[in-house]
Parts: sequence; C-alpha cells; structure tokens
Amino acid sequence: MEAPVTAPITIYVDADACPVKAEIYKVAERHQALVQVVANSWISVPRVDWITLTVVGRRLDEADDWIAERVKPGDVVVTADVPLAGRCVKAGAWVLAPNGRAFTADSIGMDLAVRNLMTELRSADPLGMSGGGPKPFSQKDRSAFLQALHETLVRLRKGP
Repeated sequence: MEAPVTAPITIYVDADACPVKAEIYKVAERHQALVQVVANSWISVPRVDWITLTVVGRRLDEADDWIAERVKPGDVVVTADVPLAGRCVKAGAWVLAPNGRAFTADSIGMDLAVRNLMTELRSADPLGMSGGGPKPFSQKDRSAFLQALHETLVRLRKGP
C-alpha cells in the first residue's frame, strides 16, 4: 500500500494553451500545493511564493520535454497534449486534461492511438474539409476540471 503524500504536491501546468490556469491556482492554494507553470513565452502568473513560472525556449515540444524530465510519482500534470500525458503517466504522475478527463495507465494507449489516427486523417485532408477541430471549451468542462483536480489532490493526500 502506498503511503499518503506528506510533502507538498507539485502541479505542473503545460501552460501555453491551458484554459484553466486560474482554476489550478484556486485549487492549489486550497490544498497547499506548489504550481510549476511552464510556457514557451512569458505569461502573467500570480506573484505568490508557491507558483513558479518557467519560460523555456520556442523549440517544438520544449515545454513538454522540461515537464517530462522533472515530473515524478505523486506529482500532477495538467495538459491536453496526449504524448506529454503518456510520458508523465509512465513516470508515475497523475495527469488531467483541462476538461477534467484523467489520463491513466489503462487509458493512455488508446488515447495515443486515437490521437495518432486523427493526425493521420488530418494529414490526408490537406484542405481541412473533414471537420472543424475540437469543440469549444465550456463552463461544464471548467467545472469538471475543478472537481477532478480537487479529487486528485485529496486522493494523493490520503494515499490509496
């Protein structure tokens, strides 16, 4: 049985396109978690000692690489990037999409397969005739994320 987490939990945020940064800060403060915001360019973050902004270079996947090289079991990662999610799940982290959906060891294989299939379908349709991308981010997605992050942090504190 895994012991409950007693050290501060770190939440890594793949921040460049993350629509729930304010929600992460709110939940992290309540749970006394540390937040590591990682972006390819400067973004505004609250000036508090438990939130750190790291600006990496503009190389493709540089923010993903930075997170994946540092994440460890007991950390939480917030990302919509499926390959990054896979790397972090493999490292033992808890991974959530901005809509609250968890990436897990049981689901990540299928998540990667679907992502790869969709990439192939898009490349076979160079004029973009097959569809209009992801659905708009909704208040329901935001609420689901808040609940999922809260529950994840509670589970980490209690242990399995």
